[in-house]
Amino acid sequence: MPVCDLELTFLVGRERAMTKEIHKTRLTERREFLLGVSGTIAASGMVVPAIVGAQDATPPAAAELLPTIPLGKHRVTRLITGWNPIGGYSHQTLNASLHMLEYFTPERTFEFIAKCEVAGINTWQVDHTEKSVAVVRKLREKGSKMQIICLHAESGHVPLKTAAADLGPIAFVHHGRVAYSLFRTGKSQVVRDYVKKVHDLGLLAGVSIQDPVDLKRITDEGWENEFFMTSFHNLSRPAEEQRRLFGTVAVGEPFFETDPPAMMAVMRQVAKPCLAYKILSAGRVSLNAKAAPRAVEKRFKNAFDNIKPTDAVIVGMFPVYRDELSESVAFTRKYGAPA
Repeated sequence: MPVCDLELTFLVGRERAMTKEIHKTRLTERREFLLGVSGTIAASGMVVPAIVGAQDATPPAAAELLPTIPLGKHRVTRLITGWNPIGGYSHQTLNASLHMLEYFTPERTFEFIAKCEVAGINTWQVDHTEKSVAVVRKLREKGSKMQIICLHAESGHVPLKTAAADLGPIAFVHHGRVAYSLFRTGKSQVVRDYVKKVHDLGLLAGVSIQDPVDLKRITDEGWENEFFMTSFHNLSRPAEEQRRLFGTVAVGEPFFETDPPAMMAVMRQVAKPCLAYKILSAGRVSLNAKAAPRAVEKRFKNAFDNIKPTDAVIVGMFPVYRDELSESVAFTRKYGAPA
């Protein structure tokens, strides 16, 4: 696939286009379970459904907060809850994506994020969607202090000002796939200008990175962003580059074992905080149910052993077959504590 097509792939391509349609279908099917609307967000015209079936009581007192890192004037836990399972992005198969999206109704999403906060996590990375806005609004109504980091790109998304009003985030992060494409088509200034626009809103600005080469370049050029999101896998790598580097082309998205060490090596050289994601290779850790927890633990240990003490990890969790929340929290406490 030509590099110039990658931005289009993000916007209307295989998984994103599929999950966008799933969102529409599932949200329509669940209208009968929603009690009207909680209001109209004037800036966007988005109608936000009321969340029913969720806990009406204020969540119980949280456990001791997980280890934290500074992010601007804020402190975020070294384990940040990710969006992809909640948004129906499995990075695996259509059936897996459908299953995730069907499970994570607005009600279950609210309950899960409330549990994350009780478990000691204080930050959630989200996309701006009807569901995320509804859940964040419900969390705020119930007194939640969960901090929001919004992954966003101007092309194909609501304006920054609208997303800021809807979600009240502490930061925006420019989307990695779009940034990868812009860098390779000579348009990196678009990403740098995005950072400035986020700052104009008085918020922290991050850049999501797929390729460690781009991480080093931004650092060397002295960009104004406060932090990065760094993928352990370069899922934007085009077929011709895969063939040149590895002599073959992956079926679907290119998950290669050689990617995480390369990204971590550059992360250690960068002074700014990096929020590492895809540390579990989108669930590609073990096909053996009994061995899976140990395999996940090894991935957490490897990540925390090889990133800076001022870095954190973003992990999407799907708590259907195992208590992935408790596992992730325990491994973060065990391996992510200050030395």
